[in-house]
Amino acid sequence: MKIIRKILKWIGILLFLLILVFNLFILCTGRFYLYSGIADTYLRGRTTPAIDEYYHFENRTIQTGAPQEWPDAKDYNSKQLSATMEENNKRLGTVAYLVIRNDSLRFEKYYDRFKDSSRVNSFSMGKTFVSIMVGIAMDEGKIKSVDQPVGDFIPEFKTGDNARLTIRHLLTMSSGINFDEDYVNPLAFPAQAYYGTELEKLLYKYKVTAEPGKVFKYLSGNSAILGIVLERATGKHISDYASEKLWKPMGATMPAFWSLDHKDGLEKAYCCFNSNARDFARFGQLYLDSGRWHRKQLVSEAYVKQSVKLAGLVDDDGKPNLRYGYSWWILPEYKGHSIFYARGIKGQYIIVIPDQKMVIVRLGQKREVEKRNDHPVDLFSYIDEALDLCKAEAATDTKPNPNTPK
Repeated sequence: MKIIRKILKWIGILLFLLILVFNLFILCTGRFYLYSGIADTYLRGRTTPAIDEYYHFENRTIQTGAPQEWPDAKDYNSKQLSATMEENNKRLGTVAYLVIRNDSLRFEKYYDRFKDSSRVNSFSMGKTFVSIMVGIAMDEGKIKSVDQPVGDFIPEFKTGDNARLTIRHLLTMSSGINFDEDYVNPLAFPAQAYYGTELEKLLYKYKVTAEPGKVFKYLSGNSAILGIVLERATGKHISDYASEKLWKPMGATMPAFWSLDHKDGLEKAYCCFNSNARDFARFGQLYLDSGRWHRKQLVSEAYVKQSVKLAGLVDDDGKPNLRYGYSWWILPEYKGHSIFYARGIKGQYIIVIPDQKMVIVRLGQKREVEKRNDHPVDLFSYIDEALDLCKAEAATDTKPNPNTPK
């Protein structure tokens, strides 16, 4: 018994010392965001953020207008998912899987406590939404072109190597900025940006250290900077701009929430747009129809087409990058289809298959670690399942697209 007491005593002393050192480290370095990060993860029995925790943060509302419900296809939910797909959904924690074809809801299914109105964090799909708004701001003349210098909007990018940075470089993930994109290290940019309260101040700690426009390097900070550019170009919070230019015109059925770094602060433009599967699908449908919504052009067709073209970059190894455009991921050829999609770190996907007039949305708790040409391998299962669900319909359907101009 005495030995046990001694062991417990030394464990207690060790824990006390570790806590003391940890707190001294935070006080000395100013990394107070670590408290929020630990409270949100380890103290809740997990190691990563939850997909539906937006209410833990300050948010700005993306307001709706007149809602436009998706019409049900004539054979809506008449088929079931394959056993393999259901196993994958269970293993990866799918909470929503939805297929739209020919502008109608063909299939949808929800899991666990989630339903068609459940809001889920977009994570990095938010980067794609920011890209769409950049196109709209260009159409309105608020941004001159994708080659306009970032320094025209942000003084910190007016001098030195920073002055070489353009909007195109941010859109295509070729900024050359020395962001440390590490999702495991709690001291790296992603954790600081997600849990911290001074996002803009954090962004300016990083600099352009490599020639922009050459090498593809996926960095969340690029889209965060774009969020500031958009706000200054339009004179509006990007949530308000999204509401006016997208959410209301597209007939979203529910208000969305964009998480902020602090109360009345800055949207985390690289992530954190919280909405439901049906409304997320509207972004895919908009680009499927070349920027039109019910025959109204919300973003120019030219910008849409350029957005889903390969950006002409190389990877770190010097080989051509064959998977990225203006913040859209691109799958140039898969089983005879050319596909583009938005994605988030936990397996959030908005997938567009133009020749099938199809939009797929998958929301979930995680995605496969294994990748094929930098595309998570679970992506292909969602595509295959949707193609199979609509196989018979695709062979016979000649329904006209209501977004085609007359």
